[in-house]
Amino acid sequence: MSKPFDMEVFLAGVIRGSQTTRQRHLRQAKAIQEAIALRWRRDNPWTWQRKHLVWFLNQHLSQRAESTRYYYILTVNLLTLRLGKSWKIQVINKANKPH
Repeated sequence: MSKPFDMEVFLAGVIRGSQTTRQRHLRQAKAIQEAIALRWRRDNPWTWQRKHLVWFLNQHLSQRAESTRYYYILTVNLLTLRLGKSWKIQVINKANKPH
């Protein structure tokens, strides 16, 4: 049985800010990891593709407040920085969605 992926170690080199900010990023990164693992069975960020993060932000968080989505975008930016990717992820704004 393999050891679970340690998100804290993964993000250790890119997380900055206060202890509260670091804990929020870790909590949100673990939530992203769990959602992607449930949907695509990929629990390791090294196996993620851009589409996984786009899905998380645009579909999984679609019913959340804009402020919540904003903080998740910041965490996604940290994840992409750590992965060494230059992904630009467009987030669909709920106000711009057709009714």
